[in-house]
Order: sequence, then C-alpha cells, then structure tokens
Amino acid sequence: MNLRDRSIVLGVTGGIAAYKAAALCSGLVKAGAVVDVIMTDAAREFVTPLTFQALTHRPVVVEMFSLLAETEIGHVSLAQRADLVVIAPATANTIAKLAAGMADNMLTTTALATEAPILLAPAMESHMWANPLTQDNMARLRQLRDVALVGPGEGRLASGASGVGRMAEPEEILEAARWVLGRDGPLAGKQVVVTAGGTREPLDPIRFLGNRSSGQMGYALARAARDRGARVTLISTVGQPAPYGTEMVAVETAGQMCDAVLKALPQANALLMAAAVADYRPAAVAGQKIKKGDKDLTLELARTPDILAAVADIRSSDQLIVGFAAETENLLENARSKLQRKRLDLIVANDARQAMGAATNQVTLVAADGSAEELPLLPKDEVAGRILDRIAALLDKARS
Repeated sequence: MNLRDRSIVLGVTGGIAAYKAAALCSGLVKAGAVVDVIMTDAAREFVTPLTFQALTHRPVVVEMFSLLAETEIGHVSLAQRADLVVIAPATANTIAKLAAGMADNMLTTTALATEAPILLAPAMESHMWANPLTQDNMARLRQLRDVALVGPGEGRLASGASGVGRMAEPEEILEAARWVLGRDGPLAGKQVVVTAGGTREPLDPIRFLGNRSSGQMGYALARAARDRGARVTLISTVGQPAPYGTEMVAVETAGQMCDAVLKALPQANALLMAAAVADYRPAAVAGQKIKKGDKDLTLELARTPDILAAVADIRSSDQLIVGFAAETENLLENARSKLQRKRLDLIVANDARQAMGAATNQVTLVAADGSAEELPLLPKDEVAGRILDRIAALLDKARS
C-alpha cells in the first residue's frame, strides 16, 4: 500500500473529464494518501471545490496567492511536501504551459516549484492530442522533467466523436501513481516474474479441462512487486489487462506457460509460480466438436510439463524461486514435501477450497528450512504485500 501517508497534490483542470477527478480523489484518500487539491478557474466551471473538500477534509486551493496557513505560501509549501503531483484531467492548455515553464496559476506554479514526479492524465479531443504541438510539448516535458503519462484512452469523446483523447479511468491513474511512487522501492532494479490464473487444456475447439483459479492472487503479486520498484513480467491465462507498469505474456496451456517461464527465467531475480497449472491434459485434441453419443466418453490424459522441476534444473544460485501449494488436505505436510522436491526457497500454502475465486486468502509461508509462518485471513492484495516483503528481505540477504 505505497500510497499510505504519502502527500499527493491533485491538480484538476478545465475539461469535461473533471468529474472523474472526484472518483480519483476518493480513491487516493481511501488508499491512505494525504491529498491536496488545486483547481484552475476553468475546472471550477465543471465541478465545485466543495466536492473535493468533502472528499479530502482539507481546503481546496483555488487562488494564486492564497495562504494555506498564516505563514505558508501555498505553491511553495505544497511543492515542497508533495511526494507526487497528479494532474487529471490534463488539458492541452495546461500541458503547453508546463512545457513552456509558465507559472500563471496556482497549479502551474506549484508544478514548476516542485521536485516531485508529475503524473499526467491527458484529456482532450483526438485532433488536439494528435496535433504535433501537443506531442512536442509532451516529448519536451518527458525529456526535461520527471513526468509520467497515463492514457489517454480511445472511445467516445465529449464532442460525440470517437477517438484517442479520453482521460484514463480513475482506477488506472491510481495504479500509475503506485508505479511512480514505487520506483525507488526495495525491489528497484530487480526483475520479478509472476504466473497467474488456471491453465486451460483443450479437448476440442470449444471445450477444455481447467480449474477454478481466478488469477487474483497472481495479479495481486504482480502489483505488489511493481509497487516495490521491480520490473514485472506477468505470465497469465486470465485475459485481463496487465496492471499498469507491468509486462504481460498471455498464455493458455501448461505447455505455453512452461515455455514462457523458461524464456523469462534467465533475466529474473525472482520467480513466483502462483498459477494453478494443470497436471494433466487430453492426450489427443479433437479437430471438431465432440458430439454427445449414446455411450459414456472416456478420455485419455497425458502429463503436462512440470514447470518447477524444469526451473530447478537450470536456475542459478542467486535466483529466488517461490512456489504455491493449493491443497485440500494435509496442508503443511504436502507443502513441505513440494518445497523439498522442487528445491524452492519459499512456498505459500493455502486451502484451495477457500482461496479460489475469493477476494481474501489465508496462507502459511514455509521457508527453505521448513519453518512456517501462518498469516491471518487477509485481502489478497495484503497477502501479496506480505509475500513480497519476505522476498525483498531474502534477496537483500542473498546480496549481502
């Protein structure tokens, strides 16, 4: 939760997407951030300062020369204490002012005065975004300042036309903020590979053998690794977009996942095998849909590749390999057995009947020496954070 207690300046400028900034503000506050909102005069034409004051329980800055306290100069104090400046929506006009170093309102003055990174969420008509002047302004900003970009997306615009220019959704901007703030975290400079989801082994063109894994734990691990500064490769069967700041490799079968893991492994400092990989697949895949007949259908199954066994044969001594044991009986006994057989550094054991598809998980972390730490029932994002904190400590210990 790298937004907790961080000082965020949220700049809201004059565009129809300003209403989305309220949802973003709410999300930042719920994540534990201390949010100060600066509104331009044009932004107040679309949404009122009272909205943001109610969400943050802090005064909203609208005047260029307002004092935050009797002795505080607004743009100076905000600029100094900011960990991150988020501008959403960022209009073409504001982007141009920032690129030119102008300081003609409270937001641009604060942006010019701060040393904190700036995250822009552009929102404008597609022709304005595509205009070479706007693109040049963006390139100049990213060259001269620590400026990150989220969006714009493609879709229906305020004019009724469709194109690139929609402001990113608040959830995506939140993810981008986590990525920016996590870049110098304990896993900075590390490469982490995470697998997620249940594999699907085709039976015919429309049917497959699979399991109930939702991939939530794998995605939570990818976000937690990113939030701690790691470069993240997510190998997933889920079909959902990659979390902001991570690289996605889409696979479906156990064989495809094995190939992707072995390809990514040489660059990895840590591999987290959170996916629910099928142990068996149909020995033969029908070319056409299998029709229902009068007799029972017997399937012959063949073993799938053992990914962790393949990893164990080629891993280097400084790589950290973490397995997951989803069991329905003899949890610790089976987890310790898998830990030894696969030569893992850490294994995360849980009751598969309670975890699959749920938003929470209760896990036990079993170390290489067999010692176990049982965690309480927690949201999967918090479980992922605990696991990544353990991994960061193990990698730091190995380095020292």
